[in-house]
Amino acid sequence: MTDRIPTLYERIGGAEALERLTEEFYRRVRKDEMLAPLFQYMEDDHPQHVATFLGEVLGGPEAYTEHHGGYPHMVSRHRGRSIKPEQRARWVELMLEAMDVVGLPEDAEFRSAFVGYIEFGSRRAMANSQRGAAPSSRTTIKKWGWGEAVPGED
Repeated sequence: MTDRIPTLYERIGGAEALERLTEEFYRRVRKDEMLAPLFQYMEDDHPQHVATFLGEVLGGPEAYTEHHGGYPHMVSRHRGRSIKPEQRARWVELMLEAMDVVGLPEDAEFRSAFVGYIEFGSRRAMANSQRGAAPSSRTTIKKWGWGEAVPGED
């Protein structure tokens, strides 16, 4: 018997579950009156890139860093977009809807940890999107755990 606690990536169901989530989420975004304008020039593979990013955040493979430029690239994609608070809130709302539609785990511990990251990440994206936002000193993707800081992360 092992006492090993699974990563959030393992608990969510890995890359396949994250791809289902981001496909469903961006289907909703494309039809959403408030968010569609922010994503009007989104590449067809954007949902897969976001799934890969989330996978790395949640403790999965470091594929976003290895293949897509890591944290600096992700931040660059938000620069100058001037995301408004109501757009950020709508983004979170649609993500939560998509989570239910694709059948992500419903236990309170998982939902709390995942929604915690969605809130944190969307607020950082909004802050980084504002004109004149100071460049981030972070160069690596922040790992997210079960309601506590992952050792070694600041």
